[in-house]
Order: sequence, then structure tokens, then C-alpha cells
Amino acid sequence: MLIGYARVSTSDQNPELQRDALKIAGCEKIFTDRVSGTKAERKGLTEALSHLREGDTLVVWRLDRLGRSLRHLIDTVTELHEQGIGFKSLQENIDTTTSGGKLVFHIFGALAEFEREIIRERTQAGLQSARSRGKVGGRPKALTAKEVQMLRNMAADKSLAVSDICKTLGIGRTTFYRYVKVGEEETTSEHRRIEEAG
Repeated sequence: MLIGYARVSTSDQNPELQRDALKIAGCEKIFTDRVSGTKAERKGLTEALSHLREGDTLVVWRLDRLGRSLRHLIDTVTELHEQGIGFKSLQENIDTTTSGGKLVFHIFGALAEFEREIIRERTQAGLQSARSRGKVGGRPKALTAKEVQMLRNMAADKSLAVSDICKTLGIGRTTFYRYVKVGEEETTSEHRRIEEAG
């Protein structure tokens, strides 16, 4: 059975062009979404996928109607293939039930992997470049017990500005407030414990 899926980005757009093309292609059931392609939750697509059985084929008017990204598109089609379900895109003339269509998707998969490698390499190069300039990425600096005590003493001195304390200890405001909050919670629980003991 051929199951069609049509999607338009806004309520102003009309999905009838896609629906007509899917009917002509022989789709017995057609599911539709009126939602941006970047949205993860698409009710029509979920229903279409739940109706597919082994031996069926999911048909779309164009590739970008199905995938939020190249990676999402390839993942979706790969999952369908693993369940014995075919995939067709009318505009690009791709049909994964044919040897030519399978080849196209292997090429797409290789391109997606290549794209991921490039992003990974750029991220690593960016981090190395930042380190060479003295900037360190990743998690905020963890303070030693001595530095934590110094931070709390300085925070208790209301004449000191938070920015000056952060500069002195080499930390950001978020780290400063996190340690101050933990200190306040520890003080409160200590007072409670003393009261209960008394």
C-alpha cells in the first residue's frame, strides 16, 4: 500500500497541490500537517508512520516535506527501510524500493556523516584556538575549599562589588551566586541542627 504524507508550513498555504500529486501517484491514504518543518512534533507524520506496515511505501511530494534536516530525513528513511517499508519522493524521483533509489540514499548518508565530521573538526579547531589565546571552554572552574571560603568571606563584605570578587577569583557571576547559595543553604541547615540539638 502507498501512504502519502503532505506538509505545508503555514495555515495560509494550501496542501491540495501535494495531495493531488500523491493521489495521482496511487496513494490510498494521505496524512497532512500544517506546521513548520523544523517542529519535532508533527501529528500527521506520526499518524502516517503508525499506519505503515512491512511492504508499504511512504510517499512525499518533495524531500523537504518529510525531513527537518538531512540527518532527520536519512534517519527516518533508514528506520523505514529496517521495518521493510519503502520511501518515494515524487519531485526528486527517488524510490528506495529500486536499486537506484537505495544508491541515492547511501550517498545522502555519506554526505550527512561528512557534514558531522566537518562540524566536529571545526568545534575542535575553535576550542584549540581559544585555548591558545588563554580562553578555556567547557564547565566553569571549580573552586578549592580555600577559594570557596574566601568567596564567602568576600560576599559577606557588602562593600565589595560582585564583579570585583569574580575578577579576583577568576569566575563568572553564575559560579559566584551558585557558591553563595550553597553557603546560605549550609548555614541554614547548620542553624536548624543546633536548634534541634538544643
